[in-house]
Amino acid sequence: MSAEHFEHRAVISGVGQSAIGRQIDRSGFQLTLDAILAAVADAGLTIDDIDGLAMFPGGGVANVPGYSTANLYEVQDALRITTRWRQGQVEGMSLPFSAPAMAVASGAARHVVIYRTVKEGSAARNAGGRPAYGSTKPVAEGPLAWLLPVGMLSPVVQIAPYAARYMHEFGVTREQLAWIPVTQRAHAGLNPDAVYRDPLTVDDYLASRMISTPMCLFDCDVPVDGATAIVVSAADTVADLRSPVRIESMASVIDGRPSWEQWEDMGRVGHATGTALWERSALGPADVDVAQLYDGFTIEAVWWLEALGFCETGGAGAFVEGGHRISLDGELPLNTWGGQLSGGRLHAAFGHTAEAVRQLRGEAGARQVAGAEVAVVTNVGGYEAGAAVLTR
Repeated sequence: MSAEHFEHRAVISGVGQSAIGRQIDRSGFQLTLDAILAAVADAGLTIDDIDGLAMFPGGGVANVPGYSTANLYEVQDALRITTRWRQGQVEGMSLPFSAPAMAVASGAARHVVIYRTVKEGSAARNAGGRPAYGSTKPVAEGPLAWLLPVGMLSPVVQIAPYAARYMHEFGVTREQLAWIPVTQRAHAGLNPDAVYRDPLTVDDYLASRMISTPMCLFDCDVPVDGATAIVVSAADTVADLRSPVRIESMASVIDGRPSWEQWEDMGRVGHATGTALWERSALGPADVDVAQLYDGFTIEAVWWLEALGFCETGGAGAFVEGGHRISLDGELPLNTWGGQLSGGRLHAAFGHTAEAVRQLRGEAGARQVAGAEVAVVTNVGGYEAGAAVLTR
C-alpha cells in the first residue's frame, strides 16, 4: 500500500528445513545447522552474505523440554559468520520474520536468518508419552502460579475452554470442525515431508479419544523433531536473490489482557490483528489464494478464518463443513502442507511460512495451488497474535 510501511523494504528470500519426523536421531544443534544451510542456499546466497542472526524462542523459554533451538553463540561459531544484528526472540513475538524484517528495513543488517528447532517428538517419548511442555516445573511462580495448582500447564487444557465457549456461543459442532483436520490430512498426503499422510475421515475424528473436552486427538498438532530457518533480506538486494517473496503487510495487535486465562472474549481471538493487517494493505480477504493459518489446535485455525474476514464471526463451522472451500481446488486452500495437525508441530508459524513461500514460488509439487499469488500467514492468536500477507 503506502511506501512508508517498513515491511516493503524487506523480502523473504529463503526457507529451509531439516529432516522432520516423530523422532530424528540428530541433535537440535545439528538440525538447526541443516535448516540454516538449506535456507541460505534456497535464497541464492552464501553463508558469508549473512550478517544477522535470530533464534526462537529466546531466554528461559528455550529450556523447556523439547524446545531444542541451538543458542546464537554456538550457531554463529559453527557458521563462522560476522553479525551486525542478533536477537533471541520470546514467545510473545508476532511472527518469526517480523523482527528480522525490521532489522533489514532499518539498515541494521542486509540478510538475516531466523531459526526454530524442536525435539518435542523425542522429548515426549523420553517422558513416557507424557506432554513434555512444562512437565518438570517444580514451583508455581509468575503466570504459572495461576495454572499449576489446577493442572493447567499443557496448552491443550488452556485452549480447550475457548473451543467449548465458541461452540456453545455459535452452535458449531464437532462434525463441522472435523473437516479442518480431515482436509488438511488430505493435503499432507501430497507432502512427502508430512508426519501423518494416511487418509483421515470424519468418523475417525469423532471416534478418536478426547484429550481435553471438546478437543480430541486429531484437534492437536503432532510433536516432532525438526528445524526450520527463514532468510529475510533487504528489498534492494533482490537482484542477488533466487526467488524472493514480498511482504505486503504485517500486523500484531494485542487488545486484551496478555494471558490465556484472562482473555476477555473467548469467542473472538485475533480480530484486532486481522483488521490492522488489511488496513496496512491494498489487498483484502478476497484476494488471498492460499491461507497458512496457525493450527496448534483446530480452534486456532477457526479463530483466524473469522478474524481475517474469510467468514463472519461464528460462521467458520459452516464455512469449512464438507471441506470443499478449504481444499486445494477450493476458494481458500487451507494449510496446504497438512498444517501442524498432520505435517508436524514446527511451531510459531515457521512451517506455515515455509509453505507460503513455496506456494507463491510455484514450488509446492503435487499440492501446488494453481496461480497462487497472494498468501496469508498467521501465528497463534490472542496475546500472541501475528499475521502477514505475502505476495509473489
